[in-house]
Amino acid sequence: MTGTGERPLRADAQRNRDQILAAAARAFSKCGLEATLEGIAKDAGVGIGTLYRHFPTREALIEAAYRNELAAVCDASPELLATMPPADALRAWMDRFVDYMTRKMGMADALRAVIASGANPYAQSFELLVGAIKPLLDAGAAAGEIRPDVSADDVLVSVSGVALAAGTKRDQADRLLDLLMDGLRYRR
Repeated sequence: MTGTGERPLRADAQRNRDQILAAAARAFSKCGLEATLEGIAKDAGVGIGTLYRHFPTREALIEAAYRNELAAVCDASPELLATMPPADALRAWMDRFVDYMTRKMGMADALRAVIASGANPYAQSFELLVGAIKPLLDAGAAAGEIRPDVSADDVLVSVSGVALAAGTKRDQADRLLDLLMDGLRYRR
């Protein structure tokens, strides 16, 4: 992803950037601020100079890794709707969201360092996530699979609560998400 007015990256440069972001998300989720940039570069299969060329500071890398994870969960919504019935797509999206939240919780210390540097990695996160959920709910309601009176805001808060309550206990998160889906399907 490039800023306005910048040339798009060459294919190899984009691939390097994507590999760095994936490695950074893994490292910061697992090790927090203890993750080394050298270790991230090695995991990504690039040199440290390539990492610094894309991300001149640790904070820039942390913020970009977080935003990349956010974009992946948001971008999943239309992909899932294109391949699954709406209720199944919503449930699959919830799984991806719980994975995203688990990684985000692992990155908590690293994200706090970004905030301390004056950046706000969470700017627009809520709006982007609500925007990802809404088409899933709308399609589910149109298909008669999901209640039409449910707001995307409420679903986001509910799924966030499941992720926070279950933490790394994925089996418990799955059971709670199934309960939530039952409530979304409820009819009088």
